[in-house]
Amino acid sequence: MAVDPITLAVLQGSLEQIADEMDATLERMAFSPVISDGWDRASGIYHPDNGEVIIQGPRGLPNFIYVMEFTVRSVIEWVTDIAPGDVYIVNDPYLGGTHLMDVKMVKPFFYRGQLTAFVATSGHWPDIGGRVPGGFSTQATEVYQEGLRLPPVRIMDRGRLNRDVLDIILRNVRVATERQGDIIAKITALNVGTDRLTALLDRYGKETVFDAIAEMKTRSEQLMRSHIETIPDGTYAFTDHIDSDGIEWEPLAIHLELTVKGSDVHLDFSRSSPPCRGPLNSVRSTTMAGVYIAMKHIFPDVPINAGCFTPFTFDLPETTFLNAQPPRPVAGCASEVCQRIIDVVFGALSQAIPDRCYAAPMGTVTNLSVGGDDPELDPYVFYSFIGGGYGGNYLTDGLTNGNPTIALARTQALEIFEARYPVLFTRYTIREGSAGAGLRRGGFGVIFEFRLLRGLAAGSLLGERGRFAPFGILGGGAAERARHTFVLQGKEHRPAHITKDENVPMQPGDILRLETPGGGGYGNPLDRPPALVARDVRRGYYDHATARRDYGVVIRADDGEADVAATARLRAGRRA
Repeated sequence: MAVDPITLAVLQGSLEQIADEMDATLERMAFSPVISDGWDRASGIYHPDNGEVIIQGPRGLPNFIYVMEFTVRSVIEWVTDIAPGDVYIVNDPYLGGTHLMDVKMVKPFFYRGQLTAFVATSGHWPDIGGRVPGGFSTQATEVYQEGLRLPPVRIMDRGRLNRDVLDIILRNVRVATERQGDIIAKITALNVGTDRLTALLDRYGKETVFDAIAEMKTRSEQLMRSHIETIPDGTYAFTDHIDSDGIEWEPLAIHLELTVKGSDVHLDFSRSSPPCRGPLNSVRSTTMAGVYIAMKHIFPDVPINAGCFTPFTFDLPETTFLNAQPPRPVAGCASEVCQRIIDVVFGALSQAIPDRCYAAPMGTVTNLSVGGDDPELDPYVFYSFIGGGYGGNYLTDGLTNGNPTIALARTQALEIFEARYPVLFTRYTIREGSAGAGLRRGGFGVIFEFRLLRGLAAGSLLGERGRFAPFGILGGGAAERARHTFVLQGKEHRPAHITKDENVPMQPGDILRLETPGGGGYGNPLDRPPALVARDVRRGYYDHATARRDYGVVIRADDGEADVAATARLRAGRRA
């Protein structure tokens, strides 16, 4: 039955509001700062037959948009006797997950005795057990070493807490009280979702609501196809690399051949590198999610539901590290490999629609985990991710200190870190000179530095872009690469794999300094207005020498403005 436009808009907004309220409930109740303040979480509503995403909260992680559809589908296939009051907990990467730290909960929604939908929520746990605090082991060669792996199991069984499952979880993770708090927060968020869905169906009727859901899916597909039709038909190839798998100093190639035909897009990753020994493998759902995130960046007006995924097909064989099978380790799949998938899609589409595309962003989360014993408080696991520069684009310079492209998640407030953990931040600033030059320059990375105050700790890093810089497009320059340094008892220690290390022993007074990449440049730097270059120099983003070398702009020493005549002569010589 057709739904009138006003009712359709009201119902779409209502469903979105339900998912957003679930997110808000989770972030207000969660014990983990990465969820409550960093917003590393997402909630949504899913179809009862096949798990297709109906709606996701507008502030939820884009990375979970498609992944959680796989998660709900695995619950449908795995659980034979779904019942009212059940809540299933799952983090298995190979059953529609990401890395083990992203723990998902799924609740069936029964309306008047019939299974009508699923609500689900996901949040990153700072620890899930495994060989290193935080779970980001760069030396893991099997998923078993990365932490506790859960298929869909009942954490709530017909409305009653399954204490056996809860005990198993809490006995296998560090800082169990935090994890218990996160579990309670997720269950509460799911209860909010089912309560609000009941009220919505009571008001409008199940038939009207699901007619609107079907129309939302149809319209999303139509809008996505209309955008794809503006891309010239053809095949566009692009290759970028993962620095290493953390064990072997060999790059991993992501090779994409993106074919546009009418309103259909086929993505062939079959020539990418084979599965690797270390934790930089990716699972199918996460790889596919990266493609959809890239398309959402380019076509941001397309509503997120199962319809927008329909125009895309994939060649993603198990012979590549982008569709690895158990027991391959996968700690870096969501946070690092998924971001490189986004970059590769940008690179391919920049050949087809340069007026709608972006140079490469920083392309790394820079996962940081520090676990230790605080003699004044309790044992802890401190987890954070750090922003960097976005790529320049057809409209603007890149964003400085942007959140990861897979997420709306943000670096948590330093004051929260200092209140909860024995650390003191000594530096958090723009990383000058880190942006790629261009008509629209990239954004800048940051320098993130802290000192350990008390007790002994072990620091682990799993990042990227230490070897292959974020690329520019249309003549734009590459950005600076990542550089990370431990200062241990006054001596510098730099990881052999630049951005990857694990269980580095830290004592009071030791320092960790993370320098994140900027974004690549868009367009020829010699076309950038000299006044903008002079402004950047006055702001301290880069110096006179860089302005002259990268942009062909001469800055007057007396007033900091561009010397128009000298700049014109220098640029003319460069172009010649």
